Amino acid sequence: MKSSQAEWWRNFFTGLTVDLWRQAIPEELTRSEADFLEKIFRLPPRSEILDVPCGNGRLSIELAARGFTVTGVDISPEFLGEAQSKAKQRELQIAFEKRDMRDLPWAGRFDGVFCFGSSFGFLDDKGNLDFLISVARTIKPGGRFVLDASKVAEIVLPRFQNREETQIGDILFIEENSYDPSEGRMITEYTFEREGKVERRTGSERIYTYREVCQLLQDAGFKIIASCGSLNQEPFALGSRHLFIVAEKTNP
Repeated sequence: MKSSQAEWWRNFFTGLTVDLWRQAIPEELTRSEADFLEKIFRLPPRSEILDVPCGNGRLSIELAARGFTVTGVDISPEFLGEAQSKAKQRELQIAFEKRDMRDLPWAGRFDGVFCFGSSFGFLDDKGNLDFLISVARTIKPGGRFVLDASKVAEIVLPRFQNREETQIGDILFIEENSYDPSEGRMITEYTFEREGKVERRTGSERIYTYREVCQLLQDAGFKIIASCGSLNQEPFALGSRHLFIVAEKTNP
């Protein structure tokens, strides 16, 4: 990865980016994703679940309200502040911690872990594998990990556009994309506009193939259980718009 792209995510999620994310995800989708996770995890109430990265805590809060013991990890102080405030309003006890997603110090603690929001692929190849290894270390043997890998090549490249412009709530969201085949990365220049205020960010994501993601999971100590192309658990296939990989920890 080029030095200009390294660790772009550390200061990305601030200001209008956070406001956009808040408006972009309807509550109905959060409930549907939580329903999906409940079905996949097959865990009794009070089981321990890790949400990494947790963003503004929308899924952590929904799962805690359903009786699970949840820990959320994120790098963004703004996201974490909002998550803590919302959990307090709903009188929910959730442990939110500011950490790099590779820094997961809870050996063998969690019954289930999930990574949603298309957050996988921000790091370089070593970093992405290190993240999966850290996740595996936190899960009890036989526990499950659910990875939203919806930025795989089979989904992204057939629909690739150099420029996309979307109005989300009161924010105009512009993406200008380029793809570097030598690095297997998509570089995006983001623009956020609201009431004359403009913020710009640059992001870079590793675009793995489906097979490459499965191999990374296996290298980290997971067995692939299922690959779903939707929250309805339809099998992933070329043409699917999403990819949720269900993996089970195999190593002790």
